[in-house]
Amino acid sequence: MDVLKALKNGEATIVDVRTPAEFSGGHVAGSVNIPLNEVSARVDEFKSMKKPLVLCCASGGRSGQATYFLQQHGIDHVYNGGGWIDVNSLV
Repeated sequence: MDVLKALKNGEATIVDVRTPAEFSGGHVAGSVNIPLNEVSARVDEFKSMKKPLVLCCASGGRSGQATYFLQQHGIDHVYNGGGWIDVNSLV
């Protein structure tokens, strides 16, 4: 799957795993905010989202942790997009 193409075509679900305060300070338009500390409790919600999933945060560290966790819980087509500003430049 070409994630870059999916982002540009609006076919990916973008999930920002920063805190609500960080998210309110700026985010990718149309992205969903699920803070990293809530990811484990919301696995079923991630499973029901339109794929591919592109996770982002401030720099890519937290989104990398969340991506790994979700992959370990059977969610395919989930990718670490890195920092939200980088993802924003691709959409």
